[in-house]
Amino acid sequence: MLMTNIDYLPNQTITEHLGLVAGSTVRAKHVGKDILAGFKNIVGGELKGYTELLNEAREEATNRMIEEAQKIGATAIINIRFATSSVAQGASEIYVYGTAVKV
Repeated sequence: MLMTNIDYLPNQTITEHLGLVAGSTVRAKHVGKDILAGFKNIVGGELKGYTELLNEAREEATNRMIEEAQKIGATAIINIRFATSSVAQGASEIYVYGTAVKV
């Protein structure tokens, strides 16, 4: 699947727009990681546990978007965007969306 965050594919001709496709996942913090993150906030530095959590969440949401695009016959997704939101205390949603097209 070709994917880009711009609204066209260089050196490709878009033959059909198929519409919006999206994927999302909601992830909760692990209590142990949350305690360690609290300590890290005191001394500073990267919260590696949260970095891993967000990377996994982005990958899962992106894969769900790709599956949706494949179901409608897309060969590419353009203008991809990511968004996050807090859905409950300690839980966040990663949402990815783009325009499914045929090239």
